[in-house]
Amino acid sequence: MKIYSAELVCSAPDPSRFPRDDLPEIAFIGRSNVGKSSLINSLLGRRGLARTSSTPGRTRLIHFFRINGRFYFVDCPGYGYAKVSKEMRLRWARLFDSYIRQREKLAVCVSIIDSRIGPTRQDLQTVERLRQFSLPFFMVSTKADRLSGSELQKSLNHTRTLAPAATVVAFSATRRTGRDKVWALLSRHIQGTAQP
Repeated sequence: MKIYSAELVCSAPDPSRFPRDDLPEIAFIGRSNVGKSSLINSLLGRRGLARTSSTPGRTRLIHFFRINGRFYFVDCPGYGYAKVSKEMRLRWARLFDSYIRQREKLAVCVSIIDSRIGPTRQDLQTVERLRQFSLPFFMVSTKADRLSGSELQKSLNHTRTLAPAATVVAFSATRRTGRDKVWALLSRHIQGTAQP
């Protein structure tokens, strides 16, 4: 996938601020500090477009990045970060739920799992939510370079138990492992929209 342009269009605190230009959307979903921003930046070849932080819980809005003027990457708030109030966690959950229920142009969801930790209870709940709304998704296992080959395979097998029929891609932003495979999966859902 050749990226001609990538721009942050808006950071939405509520559904009234979501874009209304009817372009296909790809949602990136995962717990705090799972590597969502690093995955997005790596896929786009744009360092620092999606902001990364060593402090979990920084993404508190839904960020819409317009790619090639033809589709969106959507960076959803990370879940599972304990050091925020219960009220804030509920607010994030409601925002996310509103997004996945209402966006008719949501083409595919990317469920992101930390390969070192494996799927958490929150990951399972998120995947079940995607299934409930019959949304297409696949899973990306990030930080794959930090495990040995056997450890990574064990982690991938564990992640597959979340959704045995779903594809799981091992990914490393540092080594660019899995980048082409992720793009191949995304392209199935945005065919005809990638070229300017």
